[in-house]
Amino acid sequence: MDNPSKEPSGRPGNRQVARDPSVTIRRILKVNHAGEFGAIRIYGAQIAVARRLFPKIVPALEEMRADEIEHCRLFHEAMPARRAKPCRVMAFWSLGGAVLGFLTALCGRNMIWICTEAVESTVHRHLEDQLAFLLTRDRDLHALIASIQQEELAHLRKAEDNQKGRGLSRALFLPVVGALTDLMIWLSTWGDSSWMRAEMAREI
Repeated sequence: MDNPSKEPSGRPGNRQVARDPSVTIRRILKVNHAGEFGAIRIYGAQIAVARRLFPKIVPALEEMRADEIEHCRLFHEAMPARRAKPCRVMAFWSLGGAVLGFLTALCGRNMIWICTEAVESTVHRHLEDQLAFLLTRDRDLHALIASIQQEELAHLRKAEDNQKGRGLSRALFLPVVGALTDLMIWLSTWGDSSWMRAEMAREI
């Protein structure tokens, strides 16, 4: 007989996972914490380039980076009470975020804002799923994510407002960065995020 105290293996066919919301809650915290860490690295790389090429937008980028640092701290502090741990591939988020930040900044000021829009719109979609799942399962975490979501939406609006034109580069780049963000989320939990969303859909 399986030990009920042992965390399930994580296979999509494992029915115990769907009956145990605490498993999904731990995965939500893991992926959110990793995502905020990646965002910090994106903004850090963009700021490094923007200081030389686009100094006027540095204050806005620094403000958004400060928000992400605070979000990362809040998610980390929420982990112990829920027996959650940081994901095992934080180095991947560090490298991926830095590379994405440098490349987009080198492509121009507008590309920085397009990158922010792409990442934040993808994050918003994931947070919406999480909030629906957490509403009756973890009110404290629901409130935390709801407050963070408002700041992430502010970042999205700022990115949209600061773009100069919405041409072909935006149309091509938005889905690419959105897909890369989804891929980073998937890899950070070794594929857990795919069936975590399916589990949340069943439970809602």
